[in-house]
Amino acid sequence: MAREATTLKRGGSFLIEDSAAEDVFTPEDFSEEQIMIRDMTEQFVEEEVLPQQEKIENKEWDVTVSLLRRCGELGLLGIEVPQKYGGEELDKVSAMIVAEKLGRVASFAVSYGGHSGIGTLPIVYFGKEEHKRKYLPLLCTAEKISAYALSEAGSGSDALAAKTNAVRSADGTHWRINGEKMWITNAAFADMFVTFAQVDSKQFSCFIIEKEYPGVSTGAEEHKMGLRGSSTRTLVLDNAEIPINNVVGEIGKGHHVAFNILNIGRAKLGAGALGGSKTALNDAIQYAKQRIAFGKPIASFGAIKHKLAEMAIRTWVSEGMVYRTAGLMDRSLAGVDVDNMQQALKAIEEYAIECSILKVFGSEVLDFVVDEAVQVYGGYGYSAEYPVERYYRDSRVNRIFEGTNEINRLLIPGMLLKRATAGHLPLLAAVRSVVDDVMSPSVPTEPAGAFGAEMAALAQARKALLFAAGSAIQKFADAIRDEQEVLMHLSNMVMDVYAMDTAVCRLTKKSSTDIHLDVARTFINDAMNRIEFSARQVLAAIAEGDMLRTQLAGLRRLLRWIPINTVQTRQRIAENLTDNGRYAL
Repeated sequence: MAREATTLKRGGSFLIEDSAAEDVFTPEDFSEEQIMIRDMTEQFVEEEVLPQQEKIENKEWDVTVSLLRRCGELGLLGIEVPQKYGGEELDKVSAMIVAEKLGRVASFAVSYGGHSGIGTLPIVYFGKEEHKRKYLPLLCTAEKISAYALSEAGSGSDALAAKTNAVRSADGTHWRINGEKMWITNAAFADMFVTFAQVDSKQFSCFIIEKEYPGVSTGAEEHKMGLRGSSTRTLVLDNAEIPINNVVGEIGKGHHVAFNILNIGRAKLGAGALGGSKTALNDAIQYAKQRIAFGKPIASFGAIKHKLAEMAIRTWVSEGMVYRTAGLMDRSLAGVDVDNMQQALKAIEEYAIECSILKVFGSEVLDFVVDEAVQVYGGYGYSAEYPVERYYRDSRVNRIFEGTNEINRLLIPGMLLKRATAGHLPLLAAVRSVVDDVMSPSVPTEPAGAFGAEMAALAQARKALLFAAGSAIQKFADAIRDEQEVLMHLSNMVMDVYAMDTAVCRLTKKSSTDIHLDVARTFINDAMNRIEFSARQVLAAIAEGDMLRTQLAGLRRLLRWIPINTVQTRQRIAENLTDNGRYAL
């Protein structure tokens, strides 16, 4: 049965339209049920996962499997699985809440996500009815544990270049698959693998492969920099015999499975990174309050205050973006019949741009926060006796998997251009309007009111992005797809605009306080500097001489932000953190 749909914002529309605070979902909007899920997951992590952390890190897989089954008992494995297949059939916000809370223990979070996310959702969205009835109830209880096998030694980011090959047997009863899949999470204890192979070396397709099938084995454990408590092995397929009906989706359409599931995975990675950021920040706050140097706590020193405040600022903005995106997906899914999985996928795909933003922004916030946490700890941060050493190692892979940050940075403007040329997003009209603004002799009016300066900065940032993007498109036309450095600068601007827009919307909610104003204004102040830097890099890549001078003059006309005293705002933010003893924004 379909639920009533509400007015929807198109993916990427934040670049050309003002956002109303009441239309943007944030943690302040959690329902009672979502708060209950948050508290339950938090309690599970605190009481059951953290006490087992050393065993998890030591690769005691029976502990990981036991905890996954406990997740099944709590209903955490089937959050996105329809009830008729044993799941909870809850919203994307709830799924993000769980991903955030489990992010506190990175190795277990990866095992959980490898099973309940990318290891289960391909069957939810693309599986045949027989697959759903056979596997999903078992996956929701962890009676069977799943893994996802896409990457190969020669095809990481370029997944469609996979060499693993599947051919039909002579009698037509099974597939014979040969190849090796790399970096397979959960491989040590997985009962089944959602695996991608080329049918007859040319049709990229998805298969369900059970561990017990003939010709299926795994290699030795990889010795990794971080996430040492998650299993990572090679999946070896040596004339593996797979039942003929074990194709997920359609033959030759495996890329639909892979890329759509990656959209959801990228969003959840942003949520998990948020949980990791809060954990590292909370540890750093406590340590800075306790560590005495020169006769007083280091939390009282301006240099440490700056670090703690900036860690909190980026975390708060990331938090808003995570739940805003989940809220967008839930709204889009509101009018979808729960049995129409293809329509559901289309509703999620609408926000593929935002999902890529969460992946890149969230993973880079986490890397920044854990790096600064190590610095706050000083020499002790480099010692394995303290958990920040593990946070630092565990965080690094987030910029690599679910599509490297470089690939996602190229995808963001690529998807925007595709939507614009298809008429799904009036981006090109917005570009022309900005060019008219630049040429106009009048000074554009600025929003007034309590948050007028912040809203004006957002409007300026949007225009600067559209001006830079329009200039680049005019210069390169379709060849812009090959200008990766330009695209990455534009992508950085897109991400900052989404972050600024989210911060302003969250700020203008009735629940915001003076400390939220300090956080939002400080982020916006620094984002404006980044916007200007990236815009100047783009313009310098496409023009020179008098033309470049003219374009830089136009950029200065668009960017009229006056810097604020961020020393003061960061001091107040840091004092809020130390007074509370934790991140409580």
